[in-house]
Amino acid sequence: MRIGLIVLIVLSSIAIAGPALAEVQDAVYRGTMVCDKLPFTHAKMREAFEVTIADGKVSYRHVVRLYESAESTAEEGTGVLEGQDITLIGGWDGGNNRYKASYRGTFVRRSARLKGTQIWAVGGKDVTRACAGSIKRPFKVFLRQKQAR
Repeated sequence: MRIGLIVLIVLSSIAIAGPALAEVQDAVYRGTMVCDKLPFTHAKMREAFEVTIADGKVSYRHVVRLYESAESTAEEGTGVLEGQDITLIGGWDGGNNRYKASYRGTFVRRSARLKGTQIWAVGGKDVTRACAGSIKRPFKVFLRQKQAR
């Protein structure tokens, strides 16, 4: 009797936890990224961050702002999705200023928290700054449905 009850509890837990884990879907995930202050900026930067997952491919865009207005080009990169884990690699080139970036995170339901670094080439030196943020997809009901062929 006791073993049957334990098996029932374990199976129920798996059935409930399964759908919560399998929430990474093709969608545009939007959020913000906050990065530490650079030697030539006045404060930390908080900017828009967008990750697109489509047909197993991952790409992202991140607004770059050094002063009052956003730069004309965004940070861009690609990524890898392994189960619930996401890794993003990219960079930005603004002529005199440029950097390489890498971020990692884990999805929980429909969102992920990201952490990473940007390695800037500034005045012949490398300057590393930490970044952290989060992204979230819309509720499933608002996602585009795949057309039946």
